[in-house]
Amino acid sequence: MGIRGAVFAIILFVFFCITSVSAEFVISEFCPDTWLSGEGDEYFVIGGSGDLTGYYVTDNEGSARFPDNTVAGGSVVVAQKSTDYEAVHGEKPDFEIYNSDPQVPDMVRTGTLKMANSGDELILKRGFAVIQEVRWPGDVVSGEGRVHVYSDGVWDERPYYIGQSLFEPETFYDVSVTVFAAPDCSYAKLKDFIENSKSSLDINVYEFTGTSIAGLLAEASGRGVDVDVLVEGSPVGGVSDEEKNVCSILGSVRIPVLSMATENGVFHAPYRYDHAKYVISDDSLVLVASENFGETGYPSSGMGGNRGWGAIAESPALASYFEDIFDYDTSGGWITEMTGTNGVGSYSVAEAKTGNFLPESFEGASVTPVISPDTSYLVGDLISSAKESVCIEQAYIKNWSSGENPWLEDAIDAARRGANVRIILDSYYYNIEGDDDNDEMAQYINAVASSGSLPLEARLISLESGYLDKVHNKGVIVDGRQVLVSSINWNENSPSYNREAGLIIDHAGAAGYFTEVFDSDWDSSAPVDPSTGHIGDVSGSSQTDELRNYIAAGVIFLFAALYVVKKKRF
Repeated sequence: MGIRGAVFAIILFVFFCITSVSAEFVISEFCPDTWLSGEGDEYFVIGGSGDLTGYYVTDNEGSARFPDNTVAGGSVVVAQKSTDYEAVHGEKPDFEIYNSDPQVPDMVRTGTLKMANSGDELILKRGFAVIQEVRWPGDVVSGEGRVHVYSDGVWDERPYYIGQSLFEPETFYDVSVTVFAAPDCSYAKLKDFIENSKSSLDINVYEFTGTSIAGLLAEASGRGVDVDVLVEGSPVGGVSDEEKNVCSILGSVRIPVLSMATENGVFHAPYRYDHAKYVISDDSLVLVASENFGETGYPSSGMGGNRGWGAIAESPALASYFEDIFDYDTSGGWITEMTGTNGVGSYSVAEAKTGNFLPESFEGASVTPVISPDTSYLVGDLISSAKESVCIEQAYIKNWSSGENPWLEDAIDAARRGANVRIILDSYYYNIEGDDDNDEMAQYINAVASSGSLPLEARLISLESGYLDKVHNKGVIVDGRQVLVSSINWNENSPSYNREAGLIIDHAGAAGYFTEVFDSDWDSSAPVDPSTGHIGDVSGSSQTDELRNYIAAGVIFLFAALYVVKKKRF
């Protein structure tokens, strides 16, 4: 080989070293702005498998290189200080940048490597070759407690915070389901569910104010059922006296009431609110509903409460899925025990009465859990799959900070494809008295429908009969086949930042049950004028139609009588 050939070979070799490094490793996760003072728990994760010799991370001010012969087996966690990271996450990292724990190996550090909160960069390199770069602002938007996750070549597909879970979607087949409606039979079904539990009840509910339900749990505990309760530690308006009384009732029989506290020492709640509403019984049954444990969601009278939906699914595999969620949420350092009022607390278990709708059971359903914020996107996917019809009943629909509500836009798109879309919103005073709430939203939806001649309409529920207090539901029915029963409100906070739970049930019978409930509410709902926003009279109501028929018959009879009298006189 001549000199010219040797020089070319050297240049080619150097070029290969600089530009042709395999990208088997990536920065898969990092957190630059933590809750902890001093932020010694900040960390990054290198994802991939193989030899990490020669790999290092830099922010162009300092760097941290992996010790030679470091072998990764999927992911490697590197924290600023192991002791701080362990205090927050409950486990040690694989490496630390600044020595704080003799049991954790140190990275080979040069200079100062500490991620800035508002603006910085992380660069993964091997030798001179850049493997990956991430900058903020730019690639991600940083925020306190915010964790940035890289998946399928995209940063931050959803907001993710320290301590949040990453449950994957899963569908369970050949499931037996029982469906019910509030206020009609929700208390009767919950009472039956608790009274038939034999070994365990794990309950997660946003608010628990119903003393009768507390009494049912106390009686269950008395017959040997292991009962655990998780509630939101800081609900809107604070913990009520009624909920403190419930804690006293449960505490008197040694049922622990755990709460997800906003802050607990170095720990911070991973969710803005624990807003889920589910119960797991005997490792085989799961009850999921839209309603809190109170008199409005579970009225013993079967009327005069919230419109809500609920479902009980029988499947040990599904129950295990929810047990994993319950165990995860109750095992973090953000958990504290909620105490009650002074004294034991009093209760009496009410007898159950039912209203218009009774529970119905079906076999052979397919059930997919929706867990927020982990798999909230399944709701949008459900609506986007609609071919024939979408029925939506919600307490309210709010736009997001980025603009329109994406699920509402999915529903409008379904109407553009030809699906018949009907939306019922609540009309309780606090949902219609403001300048940007349900009546304005219904007007907007109907204006979109009018301008595009779409099969789309929004109405406001009528509450005049006293049968319903308000709509508290968070339900969707698609194509008369799939139905979502959930706790997920249609605002930005609920699917993005709360812990929520729902079930997508694929079964024509279950969907048909809720369609019947929906149709009844639709017939008792008022149209909203797309131009003026005027809320009209109840349209299509069977009671209203019957009254109109009586009036019409009376008018005809009156004219007939006058005609007879006039004929006789002349």
